[in-house]
Amino acid sequence: MTLPPDRRPASSEAYWRKNLQYLAILMAVWFGISYGAGILFVEPLNRFRIPGTGFPLGFWFAQQGAIYVFVALIFAYVYLMNRLDREFGVDEDAE
Repeated sequence: MTLPPDRRPASSEAYWRKNLQYLAILMAVWFGISYGAGILFVEPLNRFRIPGTGFPLGFWFAQQGAIYVFVALIFAYVYLMNRLDREFGVDEDAE
């Protein structure tokens, strides 16, 4: 499904605006987890221990948790972009 030429510029602007909105939200989550949980709030989080391991929660976020969240955000971005592509009719499966 392709849009008429007279609607493409506005549609293109809406597409990129939504794309940048997704990026801003996901980057804010990534920053909050990696910088916030791994550096700023490490002392309060270290009061909690991960069951079965004994590792402090703040240490875990600084060493591994931020990486897991980053990988999850990559999958979330792929999902959101596939949905956005279908909404604007620019997905690869449309042809």
